[in-house]
Amino acid sequence: MSTLAGQFASAADHGRGADEVSRLEGFIDAMIELGQTGQIFGEHGIGKTATFFSHVARAHPDATLVYVPAANLTPDDLLVNAPVRDPRTGELVLRQLVMNQLKPGRPFVLLVDDSLQAGDTIQAQLMQIACDWTLGEHDLRALGCIGVFLTDNESLAETSARRSDLALLDRMVTLRITANDTSWRRHLAAKYRPWDLRPVFSLWASLPPALRELFSPRTLDHVLANAREGFPLRWGLPLVDGERLRLAEPGPDGRPGPNRTAEILDQVAAALNVPNPSRIADPVRQVVRAALRNRWTVLLQGPPGCGKTELVRETVRAGLGREALYFSLPVTNVEDLCAPVPAADGTLDNLLAAKFTGPEPKVIVWDEYNRPKDKAAFAKLMEITQEWSLAGRRIEQLRAQIAVQNPPYHLGRKLLVSRNNIAQASRFTASLEVEPDDIPANEWLLARYGADAETVLEWWKHDIDDDGRAWITKRTMERLIKLHRRGLPLEMATVYLGDGEYAPVPLTALIDRFRGWPVTGLRELARDIDAWEARLRRAAEHSDEGGDDSDIVHQLLANAELSQLKKHRGAVSRLVPLLPAKLRATYLVGASAQQQRFWTEVFTTMRRPGRSPDGGHQAASR
Repeated sequence: MSTLAGQFASAADHGRGADEVSRLEGFIDAMIELGQTGQIFGEHGIGKTATFFSHVARAHPDATLVYVPAANLTPDDLLVNAPVRDPRTGELVLRQLVMNQLKPGRPFVLLVDDSLQAGDTIQAQLMQIACDWTLGEHDLRALGCIGVFLTDNESLAETSARRSDLALLDRMVTLRITANDTSWRRHLAAKYRPWDLRPVFSLWASLPPALRELFSPRTLDHVLANAREGFPLRWGLPLVDGERLRLAEPGPDGRPGPNRTAEILDQVAAALNVPNPSRIADPVRQVVRAALRNRWTVLLQGPPGCGKTELVRETVRAGLGREALYFSLPVTNVEDLCAPVPAADGTLDNLLAAKFTGPEPKVIVWDEYNRPKDKAAFAKLMEITQEWSLAGRRIEQLRAQIAVQNPPYHLGRKLLVSRNNIAQASRFTASLEVEPDDIPANEWLLARYGADAETVLEWWKHDIDDDGRAWITKRTMERLIKLHRRGLPLEMATVYLGDGEYAPVPLTALIDRFRGWPVTGLRELARDIDAWEARLRRAAEHSDEGGDDSDIVHQLLANAELSQLKKHRGAVSRLVPLLPAKLRATYLVGASAQQQRFWTEVFTTMRRPGRSPDGGHQAASR
C-alpha cells in the first residue's frame, strides 16, 4: 500500500457522521487531484463500485463517471479500426475509433471494474489506459478524463490473473480495502428507513472475518430486501454452482465448520423485529411481483419441465400489461443484443437490439441462464444483469430481470450447465430453489385437458412414490394426456434414457385409471357422497381421531387442486365437518390466499353440531 493511501482514515462507517468521507472516497479525491492512476483491491460485495457512483456524483458534480465492466468486454468494445472519410481529402482512410462513452463531452472519471478478469487483448488495452491515460491514438486527457481507476478482487475464486510486470506496477498508486473502508452502512441505513440497522451492523461486525466475507454487505442488502417483503431471509443468500451459500467458518483443516446460516439469519430477523418464514405460499408469483415493484434481479432454479418459465412470463404479463423480453441463452448471440458501428462523430457506437429501446416498461426473462451459447454472449448478459446497461448504455424503463435455470444435478444425473462464482451469484436480490409444488401447473392442466388431466393428477398424487413423481414432470403429464387421447403407448411419453430404457416409473395404475377401473378420487367421493358421509359418521362415532376412511378423505381433500375443490364444493362441504378438527386445521397451513379463502368459507358454513338429528356431527366436530 502506498504512503499516500495509508494516510486516509480507516474508521468503520457506523462511527462516521453523515458528511465524513470513507477511506475509499478520500483515495478517489486524492488520485483525481494528483492525476495518478488508482488501483483498488477489495473483496466482492463491499461497495467498491457503488462508492464510485455515489461519491463522484456528490464530490465532483461537474464530472461524470464512465464505468467500464472489463470482465464483460470484447476486444472491439473499446477500440476498433474502421474506414472513415478524411474531411481534408475526402478519401477513405483507416482510423482507430474509440468507444463513444470515452467522449462524453464533459470531464469524466474512468472506472475499469474487474480488470483482472478481462481477456488478454483487453488487458493490453487496459494497461495502456492505466499507464499513459491513452487508448490507441487517443489521449484520454484531451477527451476530458480527470481520473483513471482500476478495481479488482484478488481472490483466486474470481480470477487466476495477477499483475507481476514491474513496469506496469510502478505506474499506479495501490490501495487495499476492506468493508470498513466504504460507505455501505450509511447507504443501507438510508435505503431501509425507518428501520434502525445499528443492531444488524453490530451483529455483522461480531462475525468472524471469514463469515463477514461470505456475508458481504451486498448479500446483507439482499437479505434486508427480502425481509422487508416478508420473504424467507435465506432467499437473499446466493446460489453458487446451484447450492445455497452456507455461512460456515472454515476449520483448521480448511473444511467448512458448523453451518450457522439459520442462526445468523434468525438473529437478523430478530434485530429487525420481522418474521423469517421457512416458506411462503405461491413463492414464484410473489417474488416476480416484488421484482416488478422494487426493480430486482431474481434467479429461479428448479428441475426441468415443472413450468417455471411459463409461470414467470404469465406473471410478468399480468403485472406489466405486456409480454416480457424473452431470451433463451443457448441460442442467444452477441449480435442479438448489440453490435458496434462507426458513428458520424468518429466514435465507436453500439446499436442496441430494437426490443431494448423505447420508453415502454420492460422486463427481461433470461431462460436457461446457466446454459449460455458462448462466453461473449454471457459477458454481455452479465453487464445487463449486473449494471442494467448494455454496451455502457442504460436500458430505458427496465423494471425487472428474471433468470431461470436448472440445478447442476437432477435425479442423480449431471445436467450440462455452467459454473459461477460468488461475485456473479450475489448479483441477484432474491435466489429461489423452486420445487414442482411451487408451480400451479396442475390448474393449467385441468383447465386445458379436463377429466383426462384429473385422471393423470390423481395417479401422480396417489399411485406413485416420490421418485416417480420427480420423473413425471408437468411437461411429461401433458405428453401422457396427448398420447392417451391418440391411443398411443404411454411409455413413449416418459423420458427416454437410451438403450431401450425409459424413466423407471410404473404406468400400470394410470392405464387402469384410464380404462375406468375402480379407484378412489374426489370425483368418486362426489358421485357416492351419501355412502362416504355415512362412513365418516361411523368413523367419528368410533373415535375422535377418525379412522381409515377419515384418512382417505383427508388425503384426497388435502391434495386436491382449488378448481377441483370448487367443482365438488357441495360434497366437500358435507364431508369436511365429519373430519377430526386437527385434520381440518391443516388445510390452511401453507395454503395460497385463494385456497385459504375457499376453506374459510367452507368452515364458516359448517352446520353446528347440535343440529344433527343422530348426534353424528356432534361427535365428529368435538
